[in-house]
Amino acid sequence: MLKSRNRIEKLYYSIGEVAELFEVNPSLIRYWEKEFDILKPGKNRKGNRIYTKEDLNSLRIIYHLVKERGYTLQGAREKIRQNRDDVARNMEITDTLNRLKAFLQELKKDL
Repeated sequence: MLKSRNRIEKLYYSIGEVAELFEVNPSLIRYWEKEFDILKPGKNRKGNRIYTKEDLNSLRIIYHLVKERGYTLQGAREKIRQNRDDVARNMEITDTLNRLKAFLQELKKDL
């Protein structure tokens, strides 16, 4: 699951920061770059990968399909190719429902 959303918004993120946000190894991020066309980070002068907010959104979609929904890489590629907007919308709905569930559980615990 993604780490806290209460982070400072930046223009660019390093691969280490991205891996930490998604709680995965940087090698998995690099692997997904090869497997998914929607993920194309830029590189700085040193040749290090730099990820934009759009790259993070693409990674969230990939993470959601592969890690949370259990899709194979091929299945996730096809799902994204068919309709990326629907996948993103469904992912947002799922995130909202999970936050609501956590809030309600916390509220129940406090009663």
